[in-house]
Amino acid sequence: MNILFIYSLYNIASPDKPLESPELMQFGISYISSLLKKNNHNTQLLVLSRISGKINEAIIDERIKTFCPKMICFTAVSTEYPFIVTLAKYIRKCYPDLYLVVGGGHVSLNPEGTLDNFDALCIGEGEFPMLELVTQLEKGKTPSAIANLWIKHSDKIERNMSRPFMQNLDALPFPDREMWQEWIKAGATARHAILLGRGCPYNCSYCSNHALRKLTTGTYTRYRSPDNILWEIKELISEFPEQKEIYLEVETIGQVKNWTLELCAKLTAFNKTRPEPLSFGANLRVAPNSDLESIFNAFKQANFRFVNIGLESGSEKVRREILRRNYSNEDIIRAVKLARKHGLAVTFLNMVGFPGETLADFQETIRMNQLCLPDEGGVSIFYPYPGTSLYELCKQKGLLEKPVDTDRERDKAILDLPGFSKRQIQAAHFWFDYNVYKEHRPLISLLRKLLIQSLISLKIKYKPLFFYINYNLKLLSKTWFCYK
Repeated sequence: MNILFIYSLYNIASPDKPLESPELMQFGISYISSLLKKNNHNTQLLVLSRISGKINEAIIDERIKTFCPKMICFTAVSTEYPFIVTLAKYIRKCYPDLYLVVGGGHVSLNPEGTLDNFDALCIGEGEFPMLELVTQLEKGKTPSAIANLWIKHSDKIERNMSRPFMQNLDALPFPDREMWQEWIKAGATARHAILLGRGCPYNCSYCSNHALRKLTTGTYTRYRSPDNILWEIKELISEFPEQKEIYLEVETIGQVKNWTLELCAKLTAFNKTRPEPLSFGANLRVAPNSDLESIFNAFKQANFRFVNIGLESGSEKVRREILRRNYSNEDIIRAVKLARKHGLAVTFLNMVGFPGETLADFQETIRMNQLCLPDEGGVSIFYPYPGTSLYELCKQKGLLEKPVDTDRERDKAILDLPGFSKRQIQAAHFWFDYNVYKEHRPLISLLRKLLIQSLISLKIKYKPLFFYINYNLKLLSKTWFCYK
């Protein structure tokens, strides 16, 4: 069977090459696609954006005409879900015989009402539910009794039970990277990412992991074996030999110490076989009393170049009482010192605009960044994702506008707080790098970055018009060429 996947994001490079880097590929549908291909089905992908306007319909029409899918699968986070619904409505109107399925974090946590626009929805992990669905449809059966799926039958909805979280991640084929290649702007040397595991052991209130963990039974935080990860790295660099650095994607790489040390030992041994060693980067959650000395030493041996550390807020009160992140500023400072002792660059992940945060709280974030001076960093703006604890808190406090603005996710102030206005939050975001590095980096470079930020915002605002004009000029040039 031919299955078409549709993935969307807001800020794209262009309608035909929306992704700046292969590191931005989405793993969920990539794993589903690879399993379907392994079972002799054909898959293709569309990457669309709401700022492309009517161009999306032309892209959909062309792909349906040439690929002839029997089923279309969508995935969406909360900010993209309204746009995905508009695409589903268009396809339903123009191609009523196609079977439409949707999944992803937003649908998993907010399934009610979804089947007004789709034939089925997937709650939780989708690899084997989708394979079962495709198998039933290919045999001409009416889909039924597939765990993890809600299925629409005329005016009734079949709500099937959830299957436990998949425990053996090594059993899955490696994610399908091939279907992303036509949508990536970057060249062959651009950094790829490899997924090390699924789930997160922590309960941060702004993140969906604490809610997703409750969807079903079984261990939620799972890791692939180091051998399986190394096998994928070898396959990746055989396909992309110019690759110099790989991002090891996982919520926190240091949670299971023995697993982390074993993985680093295998990466170290592998690099010794190469004329030029690969470098790596990963995300590390700082925790009190963790043995970072041995972990960072293993990173150094394995040729890690950098580590991401989520400070989020420099206010211990905000972290403890609002975010459910229990580590001290001294824990962060110690982690940064140890990382640099072992030659690792440090990236800080910061956020601003939490419910209950004040301008004074955010000044603590600035102070911690000034004190640690991360090599890379920046700040995103809190977005209240439905299904999370902080979303519910925002609702209780009457902080959410209706509808919540989904444009420029995590780049545009959402909340107008009593002690931190929307205007102040936006200004804090804009001036962040300047306020952190003004005494440590050349003024001209900081001002240049501010100018680039302003131009990017302006470019995003007028992208729909630019894309429309550019797309129609391409059509006109093709028509003129054929005429000539």
